[in-house]
Amino acid sequence: MEIVILPSAAEVGRVAASVVAEVVVRKPEAVLGLATGSSPLAIYEELARRADAGELDFSRVRGFALDEYVGLDYGHPESYHAVIDRTVTRPLGLAPALVAVPDGFAADLAAACAAYEAAIDAAGGIDVQILGIGGNGHIGFNEPTSSLASRTRIKTLTPKTREDNARFFDSPEAVPTHCVTQGLGTILRARRLVLVAQGENKAEAIAAAVEGPLSASCPASVLQLHEHATVIIDEAAASRLRNADYYRYTWANKPAWQRY
Repeated sequence: MEIVILPSAAEVGRVAASVVAEVVVRKPEAVLGLATGSSPLAIYEELARRADAGELDFSRVRGFALDEYVGLDYGHPESYHAVIDRTVTRPLGLAPALVAVPDGFAADLAAACAAYEAAIDAAGGIDVQILGIGGNGHIGFNEPTSSLASRTRIKTLTPKTREDNARFFDSPEAVPTHCVTQGLGTILRARRLVLVAQGENKAEAIAAAVEGPLSASCPASVLQLHEHATVIIDEAAASRLRNADYYRYTWANKPAWQRY
């Protein structure tokens, strides 16, 4: 993995947005994998700024969200249908018909998961997958012990994840217990992975993902298997990395033409 340590959360968003922008400029009909949560928001805000300035055109870009709650009405402000529309589709100017979110209301959830995998394949696969990371090392809603080869499926959310997400709901009890999520194997099929994290509360998970063993106990460690994964973090999120000085040195000495 390429590890980029930056001085601020804003800079994390700017550099990660540049990775995505390079793909969209090179391929106007690019397919983006869209993460929700607080970590990627700075990416979307920077991409929206560039779109507003006429620097980027997302009108032909397709998007596939990572996950969705099971049984949460799509009109609920915290359903990922609503979140993706509010934070990505409208600000970036994506065509709503080209943005897909897993179906958490399907009568046959297993069939809906298989159909979502097929839709990604039919679109030609994901060109760049945006990722955040949970405090327990989850990516998407692939909780610890998830199969490293897993595909889009139904998952039970851990108490820790439900606790972390309770701030978005009226009460902890209102957080759904299940979700539909792209699997770790699905994520690994993307041509490019970009994971962002900010803050001390993500430091332990980042250290496990980047420098720990490849393990289902830390689902994000699966990025170690990908040939083109970039982890972009601020100093606080990097605070547990043993080799942080090397990562800083590598970035500082990267040729300007290779930077994002």
